[in-house]
Amino acid sequence: MSLTQKNSLYLFLLLCAALLGASCNQAPRKQPPARPHFEVTEASVADVQQALKRGDCNCEQLVQAYQARIAAYDQPTRLNAIIVTNPQALATARLLDAEYRRTGKLRPLHCIPLIIKDNYNTAGLQTTAGSLALKGFAPTEDATLVKKLKAAGAIVLAKSNMAEWAFSPMVTISSIAGETRNPYNLAHVPAGSSGGTAAAVAASFGTAGLGTDTGNSIRGPSSHNALVGFRPTLGLLSRAGIAPLYLRNDTGGPMARSVADATRLLDVMATGPDPADPLTAYCAGKIPAGGYQQFLKKDGLKGARIGVLRTLSERHPDPQVKALFEQAVADLRKAGAVVVEVEIPNFAQVSSGQWASVFKHDINQYLAALGPKAPCTTSTRCWLRANTRLISKIICKMS
Repeated sequence: MSLTQKNSLYLFLLLCAALLGASCNQAPRKQPPARPHFEVTEASVADVQQALKRGDCNCEQLVQAYQARIAAYDQPTRLNAIIVTNPQALATARLLDAEYRRTGKLRPLHCIPLIIKDNYNTAGLQTTAGSLALKGFAPTEDATLVKKLKAAGAIVLAKSNMAEWAFSPMVTISSIAGETRNPYNLAHVPAGSSGGTAAAVAASFGTAGLGTDTGNSIRGPSSHNALVGFRPTLGLLSRAGIAPLYLRNDTGGPMARSVADATRLLDVMATGPDPADPLTAYCAGKIPAGGYQQFLKKDGLKGARIGVLRTLSERHPDPQVKALFEQAVADLRKAGAVVVEVEIPNFAQVSSGQWASVFKHDINQYLAALGPKAPCTTSTRCWLRANTRLISKIICKMS
């Protein structure tokens, strides 16, 4: 190799080294950090809001995670807790994300995805009370409680299956969606009539939900699905915009994984009288200043008097259920409660007449208030609409 060639090669190698050194000294291009994974399974309201504050996820991603669980587990497992999902949920989530970026503040239930029983009116989203008679009907206005929850930042993620018109406390079966099963054992029932909400919340399809209770329909499904359900005192929460079963006994209420979560929802919904529900006039001045969360104390059972009415609990109980019941009574005592054995004279007499004897009157009032877009405006017309195929078959057989 000539001297000229050697010099050329040397200069070339120096140039390559310089270029390589320059590229190594450049600051590496910053990649946007990947969001840490937030697991929605069994997440509480506090868990969700802490995740939003830490940046573990945003509202849109949270909603997508719950939607993915519904898609993966509701119909594929035949749990069948959900009737319809809200197509506007993601758009609402994006608006809440934009609000949080702008204000740096979270509302009381900011981005908490809720499962709403299908007898609550939800604006623009099908509401059927579990009946084919109202299939396709979308109210123009939310029930009062739904309005309050939305105003607090909650998202209506889906409507849950229910016992048709809320008539069964034992099972959750409707003509609009069929039967809901228990997520802990698909061969078992979730009770009724709010079994769809209970099964959905237990399966982590939403953070919490709403049920209604006339005789047992929040408390039964909650107990069957390891949840906490509140049946509030009549008049504390508005029933406006909820399809009735027996207005004398009806109330809505929260269903959640913990007392804390149920109380958070109760605080948002219990805000005083609602002109649309005259019964709420009785709650005026009765709601504690500062709400109910102030009473969430670990030693809150100390000195509390808890009544046990064995007239109800001793009606041929299953041995396993009886054992659990007695253990619960023992746990209450251990936590400091004073357990009082209660007897009610003439209980059969004073507890009679509790069934929905005026259902037709109550439901006709509700249907009439839905406006001209309602598919049927009386219980009779709703029955005819729901049973069109059956009536057609009968006519064909008779002709």
